[in-house]
Amino acid sequence: MAEKSGSTKKSQQNNPDGKWNRRKFLQTGLLSSLALSLPLQAPAQIYGKKIVKPPRLKAGDTVGLINPAGATFHPDDVTQTEEILTALGLKSKRGKFILDKYGYLAGTDEHRAADINEFYADKSVNALLSIRGGWGCNRILPLLDYDTIKRNPKIIMGYSDITSLLVAIYAKTGVITFHGPVGTSTWNSYSTQYVRDILFDGKMATMVNPRNMVDNLIQTKDRILTITPGTAKGRLVGGNLSVLTAMLGSDFLPDWRET
Repeated sequence: MAEKSGSTKKSQQNNPDGKWNRRKFLQTGLLSSLALSLPLQAPAQIYGKKIVKPPRLKAGDTVGLINPAGATFHPDDVTQTEEILTALGLKSKRGKFILDKYGYLAGTDEHRAADINEFYADKSVNALLSIRGGWGCNRILPLLDYDTIKRNPKIIMGYSDITSLLVAIYAKTGVITFHGPVGTSTWNSYSTQYVRDILFDGKMATMVNPRNMVDNLIQTKDRILTITPGTAKGRLVGGNLSVLTAMLGSDFLPDWRET
């Protein structure tokens, strides 16, 4: 099982206005976040640390639904997530404790971690998707079975508080993780297309302005702003900054010199 070291508590809840942040994320942040994926195929050696790319998704694959942070108080959130996966040509499997509640958390730390560990050990499950974010992922990091995760690399996706889960898995195993929509996100054509391109087809992501949906000659909203022009080459690791700062001092962060 996983190591017990590392303090990963967080002092405050992230993104209290979740819907606004989720919408803005899908409009302006999805591409840069998913760019860390690289084409999904064999292990690769880049910038010193060996990375492992999980297999791509294909029609008929099964996605395990997890809820590693805040509780969902609307069971329809899970049902709608299942319908989204069906529309993508995928099957879904609910975690045993996905609808649990332990205060504001989606069950006890042990139960939330157990769903993740079980799906990584389950050969019939090809990927994991978080229902929502919230707060609480840091608490379960010492309970994850990183050896099993490393032996069974799978796509795992989420954002916001799920950052700590994604970064810890990468740091401990070298398996590439995916900063992208959760089940309760707005799965519009813009975000769905990039999920298909990257998770199914293994394409590289390019940051471009989302297609202008209003009757204007030029794009006036959600424009990409270049702060410092230039070129860079490296491995993209990151996520929610408040989550990352809460992880400082723990052994669940990667060696930033290798990014």
